[in-house]
Amino acid sequence: MNALLWSGAVGSWLFVVVFLLDGLTRPGYRPVRHPVSALALGPRGWVQTTNFVLCGLLVAAGSLALPGSTDSVALALAVGVLGLALAASGVFRMDPMRGYPPGTPDTTPEAYSRAHQLHDWAGMVVFLLLPGIALIGVFALGGLGWKLGSGVVAAAAAWASWTFGVLWERDAPRTGLVQRAAIVTSLSWLGVVFAHGAA
Repeated sequence: MNALLWSGAVGSWLFVVVFLLDGLTRPGYRPVRHPVSALALGPRGWVQTTNFVLCGLLVAAGSLALPGSTDSVALALAVGVLGLALAASGVFRMDPMRGYPPGTPDTTPEAYSRAHQLHDWAGMVVFLLLPGIALIGVFALGGLGWKLGSGVVAAAAAWASWTFGVLWERDAPRTGLVQRAAIVTSLSWLGVVFAHGAA
């Protein structure tokens, strides 16, 4: 079971590391504005596509061991669905838009492809569960420190996820930054939950 828990921890942390580094080094990509999903577009898009699928499956695999380490089936189910939704986000890519990849019109399309719609649905699940798993953690994890920490993460991720949705609709200049706040906060916490269970 420890191997599964460590796979969940690695998947949670590796996902964050890869998209942060890839976003900082990708020509024409602006991490403060563009969403993480846009990294799956263009010549280097395979990096983020692989990141979505591989890390999502690692998180889903790790969820299988969570009932034994946390005594919470609800947390395990939520984390498993989160992992599968991350993987689905890689299978179905968003459409080029808002200036990325370079050469794409700096506008939002009036109509989306089927793949983009499926990507959006998977993303909706992800951004509901980022705060949701931490909220479950408030009740599922033992000890005052874990409960307080989970509550802070849940509140921060809920604010960032909601704000990201609002900013995305407006194509605000800091959309990507707020999205990253939600993902980094939640997945960093989740990685610690996995690692603590394995220790």
